Amino acid sequence: MNELKIGEHIIQLGETRKVNLPVAKLYTDADVNLPVYIIRGKKIGPTIFISAAVHGDELNGIEIIRRLINLKGFKVSIGSIIAVPMVNVYGVVNQSRYMPDRRDLNRSFPGSSKGSLAGRVANIFLKEIVAQCDYGIDLHTGAINRSNLPQIRAQLSDPHTLELAQAFGVPVVLNSDIIEGSLRDAAVATGTKVLLYEGGEALRFDEFSIRAGIKGILNVLRHLGMISKKQKMRVKQTPFIANNSNWVRASSSGIVTHHYQLGDQVKKAQILATIGGPYGETLGEVIATKSGVIIGKQNIPLVQEGEAMYHIAYFSEDDEHIADHIETIEEQLINDLSINEEIS
Repeated sequence: MNELKIGEHIIQLGETRKVNLPVAKLYTDADVNLPVYIIRGKKIGPTIFISAAVHGDELNGIEIIRRLINLKGFKVSIGSIIAVPMVNVYGVVNQSRYMPDRRDLNRSFPGSSKGSLAGRVANIFLKEIVAQCDYGIDLHTGAINRSNLPQIRAQLSDPHTLELAQAFGVPVVLNSDIIEGSLRDAAVATGTKVLLYEGGEALRFDEFSIRAGIKGILNVLRHLGMISKKQKMRVKQTPFIANNSNWVRASSSGIVTHHYQLGDQVKKAQILATIGGPYGETLGEVIATKSGVIIGKQNIPLVQEGEAMYHIAYFSEDDEHIADHIETIEEQLINDLSINEEIS
């Protein structure tokens, strides 16, 4: 497309623009706008959106976009990027996962221009941003007091989506069914291929997850031919695909002693954590039901019986090899990408 129109704004090829997309007013009569940052190459090509804070307390994605668009030498030569660092502006202001009407924005798509507040925001974002894009990367974290290992979740039965997920370059890709009412669900109707990136914990910056997110987005942009491939490339890391995962839950209530962390390999019947009482007595143990790799875990040292504690992914490959692979990539990212990295 020669012209890209978002709201009342027209952005031409070769132009970079910050625009505010009106959403709704607060009851104080103050306007609330969706911040949108557009970078257009000089040549027509793919259009991709990068979104963050669909859940307002998931802050890593905001920092990923902030660093990405300020990278030294970052230049889009072909196609267009539409970056939306705060989709749920209300949630970011209130440090809340939800919209003011207590609805989950990521269960409110496709929404309606005459629906609930969450539905109206979903509808505007879908029509003005998602529907204009060929691809999308939606950035998320774990919930409050839960951390996720950097991972891509996508519907891998689609060959093109699988190709993009592998290009992203994080160690774990999880085959994830599309949930009704989610952004990914609505994107199917617009023909937009969407990757969901998970990494870190709500209301916290996690450096590993931020760097993995930036690196992954750059990998996808290079794969699509939107940015230069002149930079010296490392050996391509092939992710491991998990077709199944499960949460292991607490056997009793009490104080937790964790024995395993994110990225660790676990074997069936191993003790993942011990749950004790306030006087030091052991009340229960959390046992792995299958062998796999921990891709999500609870961080708070207090637990209620039945509470989800460890998210374990199951692979057809050797789990020990995957755990070593995760550790290698983590070391590379910590020593590799900084906010001032040169792209060219």
